[in-house]
Amino acid sequence: MLEIIEKTLLTALGAASLSQKKAEELAQDLKQRFNLSEEEGKSLVSKLKKNAAEKQDALEEQAMDEVKKACDRIGLVSREEFTLLCERVSQLEKSQSGN
Repeated sequence: MLEIIEKTLLTALGAASLSQKKAEELAQDLKQRFNLSEEEGKSLVSKLKKNAAEKQDALEEQAMDEVKKACDRIGLVSREEFTLLCERVSQLEKSQSGN
């Protein structure tokens, strides 16, 4: 029974992050409704928090990938590329002022 509840909740969470307080409230509610032990409740909260963190990390990674793709499409350079170009311009200016 606990496995079914767990799978249902993990599916329902999706990419939403779960705060400590909300996780504890949810665990208390589930413990009352399904007569879960303290250990089962803690285990469930732990799994829910881990899953939420993993989903959030994946979502952040996808968002960063999309931002990078959008920047590439419109021709923006990265900070690293910009820094390298600034250094190159400085070197060229120094070499030109020496002539």
